[in-house]
Amino acid sequence: MMILLLSLLTASPQSGLGWSLPPKLTTSVTGGRVRDVGHKPLYGSTLDEEISLSPSSSKPSSSSSSSSSSSSSPIFSEEDISAFCKGTNEFWKGLVIEPVRNYVEIRDGGSESPTDVFSKLIAPPEVPGLSRPVWFTILGSVPTALGWYGYYKFSVEEELYQHELQTNPNGHVSGCGGYGTLFPFVYAVIIGFPLSLLQVPGGESILQLAGFWILAGQVNLYRRVNELCFEDETIRKELLSGLTLPGDDQDNNDEAETETEPPLHAWWALLPPPLDVVVGLRQVHFLSEYWRIVRGDPYDKDIIAEELFPFISSKRFTLKQFARTPSNWFWFTKEVKDFDNIDLLKD
Repeated sequence: MMILLLSLLTASPQSGLGWSLPPKLTTSVTGGRVRDVGHKPLYGSTLDEEISLSPSSSKPSSSSSSSSSSSSSPIFSEEDISAFCKGTNEFWKGLVIEPVRNYVEIRDGGSESPTDVFSKLIAPPEVPGLSRPVWFTILGSVPTALGWYGYYKFSVEEELYQHELQTNPNGHVSGCGGYGTLFPFVYAVIIGFPLSLLQVPGGESILQLAGFWILAGQVNLYRRVNELCFEDETIRKELLSGLTLPGDDQDNNDEAETETEPPLHAWWALLPPPLDVVVGLRQVHFLSEYWRIVRGDPYDKDIIAEELFPFISSKRFTLKQFARTPSNWFWFTKEVKDFDNIDLLKD
């Protein structure tokens, strides 16, 4: 567990940890694919650090190179973290009864993938993953008092796990999969809750560990979704190019093409409600759109994410930007003027 936590802390974005505007992720559009971040270890660096792909920046001096390499060496290698994640997934998979394992066995996406809403709600995970828009996720989660969201969490984690296994040239993974992410939490709650209710020593600690584990997995999920958005230049452009915030200068579109931010602040998962819900909804939206593009599914406007709650699908924002821009909150606040005259909310 500590291995995963340390890897998450070193990989998570550091910007926006309070109020400041985060630095942008700079990419070069001269050279086809930007980069395949899914195939490169990011531990020890952050997605929010400015990354330049131009040749002139690729040759540091020998002294600075040796100094930076020693100071930025990751504590755990990509191989170490992958072995931990695989072992965790396999261990917890072995504790799940066979009928359940058979039902949720990963399958190839294709012509037999479900299309109607109900079939899709109960469908096992697929590779490439199923596109589950925000409206769809809410439809499954609200009537079941978030019960279905647990299945959503299992499915997207397992899909990303299998996607990494199939696309990483070394077979490395950076997440614990559906089994390794969800079932430690489930079993800890099943055991810890009655013990805590009966005031048995250790029950409360088990519940706290369950909360820590699921939060760590959520931060890691947001980091991986950020990486997915930059795996391919074509996907990046379709997902992120042209995203705006209310009041953005539309004359800066050319600059925005070369300076694109990841869509999520991964550490926002640790914030209290409703801010953790804000980033959670954004993760649902951008992961759904990623799989839609990869699968070649037609675009279908998500009215929840794109009309009623525009913050879900907008360009990434800081806490200050979110607080001072009510026009990005709800459909009924779109005409409300921004709070630009409040010094506390200025960048």
